[in-house]
Amino acid sequence: MNNIFLQLAIILGLSSILGFITFRLKLPLLVAYLIGGLLIASTAIFDPRASEVLHFFPEIGIAFVLFLVGMELDFREIKSLGKPILLAGILQIFITTITGSSIAQLLGFGAIESWYLGVGLAFSSTILVVKLLIDKKDAGALYGKLAVGILLLEDLLAVLLLVFLTVSNSVFGLGLQQTFPLIALLLKAVLLFGLATLSSKYLLSGVFKAVSRQNELLFITALAWCFIYISFAILLGFSVVIGAFLAGVALASSPFHFQIQGKVKPLREFFVALFFVYLGTQVDFTEVDKIYPLMFIFTGYTLLIKPTIFLLILGIFGFRKHTMFQTSLSLTHISEFSLILLLVGFELGVVSRSALTTIALSAVLSMIVASIMITNSNRLYKRLGPVLGFFERKSKHFAGDWVNQNMEAHDVKGHVIVIGARKVGGEIVKLLKKEKIAQIVLDFNPHQVEALLAEKIPVVYGDMGDPEVLDGLNLNNARMVISTSASLDDNLLLLEELKSRHINIPVIVRAETPDDAQSLYKKGADFVIIPEILAGDFLVEKLKDHMEDGDFFKDRSRIELERLSKKTLAWE
Repeated sequence: MNNIFLQLAIILGLSSILGFITFRLKLPLLVAYLIGGLLIASTAIFDPRASEVLHFFPEIGIAFVLFLVGMELDFREIKSLGKPILLAGILQIFITTITGSSIAQLLGFGAIESWYLGVGLAFSSTILVVKLLIDKKDAGALYGKLAVGILLLEDLLAVLLLVFLTVSNSVFGLGLQQTFPLIALLLKAVLLFGLATLSSKYLLSGVFKAVSRQNELLFITALAWCFIYISFAILLGFSVVIGAFLAGVALASSPFHFQIQGKVKPLREFFVALFFVYLGTQVDFTEVDKIYPLMFIFTGYTLLIKPTIFLLILGIFGFRKHTMFQTSLSLTHISEFSLILLLVGFELGVVSRSALTTIALSAVLSMIVASIMITNSNRLYKRLGPVLGFFERKSKHFAGDWVNQNMEAHDVKGHVIVIGARKVGGEIVKLLKKEKIAQIVLDFNPHQVEALLAEKIPVVYGDMGDPEVLDGLNLNNARMVISTSASLDDNLLLLEELKSRHINIPVIVRAETPDDAQSLYKKGADFVIIPEILAGDFLVEKLKDHMEDGDFFKDRSRIELERLSKKTLAWE
């Protein structure tokens, strides 16, 4: 059964049916895709290892996801989080490798094979975490940035490890990589990162400005740039993940990146579904009866011990327990990189089929359980909150005490609380300042916080999803709350907190869909902003006022282009 269209019909039909079931059960769609892959592998409807659909398409999904993530990156935020990302990522890999290797040896695997299994256990899946963060609209949250930063560090270390395991001739035919693999890798990394920076500064702005007048051409040019840079990264020996991410980073400062994102997102969903189906097909069920004890031990380790390691390390930096918990929970699974690593060992003859199957099945099982846990993270946090206090260093919150040290926000009364100072929130903050209305801002972007403090505006650093952060907003003395967050869960949590504290003030929140808006109204919101409906209302008002006024539109394009030339309407 090698017909591509028939294979696509089976994969997408199965994904659709299972997706409907998981949706009704309020489970993430990733579970449906992974189970679909397991069913294809167990029933042998067609041979997944010989399938062109599952050989090429999944990597395109990876490329699109990381391309979009890269476009959302602000290097100033990564700089502020650099130390915890480096320490948490490296220490976790070191501890897990040693522990996993010891467990494997105790269960009868050889020394080298155990080392491969330990290393495989240490990595988490970037694509899974990013997909779930996007679904939850938490990719921009503080914990989302921490998780993605740690995952990208793991990807870089995984590439470094694969270079040592599979040393090849230099891409330029000079033999440098074979003789000095580490030096060659570092030089190529500098070249890859440096070229992305230079292209962003001197090349891409002009290119995309030239093609921006035609949406289809803008879309095609963006894809061309993405795949050109991925090809360049692969040529230098790096992964699709790193190439796609850097291609996105190079476009992060472009005023057209919002248009590009809107075009790429529908394609992303299709290819990402194929990627997770592909992961499910990698399980070899003929070996399951031999390796199930180790499979359950490894899955249990990654779901329980790995997050504990992250909690301990992040606690050193003084993050609040909510941020630590959400970050750690996001990393509770085994990566697709682990399959590649074990496959390399298998091809070198130092890893058995049983070990390869162990990692494959553990990865799929851990991804299914982790995706359910991550989707229901707020419920888990409510249950585990008291225990998590053990990991928190109360005397040293990571930037969380800025407001108390600088603004004495607890003395503010009759103020408006603004949650999120980017885009719409930034304009609200400016209006309140102009009108000399007292306000407190909540934001998780360190640069935004510093900019607001420079303007002498009271600000709390943290996520709205953390109930304890709300304490710093002086809710009892506020006169209004305005949330520009797109997260339905966070806005529902805000409304629940206000209700539980018996605070009855006007609450304005944001929703992405009419269904979300109805949910928010039922929970007590006074006014819900839906961007698309608001845009329609705004346009109608403009037409009413200026339909007969030709002068209004004469210079309008120049005014609007000046506004669009700014990346956001934020305080930056």
